[in-house]
Amino acid sequence: MPRPRLCRRIEFNPNITYFKPQGVPMRDLEMIELTAEEVEALRLRNTEDLEQEEAAKKMNTSQSTFQRILSSAYKKITEAIIDGKAIKIIK
Repeated sequence: MPRPRLCRRIEFNPNITYFKPQGVPMRDLEMIELTAEEVEALRLRNTEDLEQEEAAKKMNTSQSTFQRILSSAYKKITEAIIDGKAIKIIK
C-alpha cells in the first residue's frame, strides 16, 4: 500500500485551463493534463524566480519532490509543444 499523499500548498488558481495549437479543432487533438501542483511549481520557479529550496518550502514539500513535480511539468509541456497536443490544467 503506497504512502498517503501529503497536502501541498497551492496559491495560484488559473482562470484559463486549456491551451491548444492555433487552427486545429480540439476534437482532433490529443490532450496532456497538467496538475495544479505542476502549474504551481512552474509559477514559483519561473514567474516568481524562487530557488528550488524556497519554492519547495512554499509548497510544503521536500526539495526532491519539488524537483520531480517540476520535471514532470517540463516534460509534459515539451511533449505538447513538440507533438502539437492540447494542454488541460486539472484542479
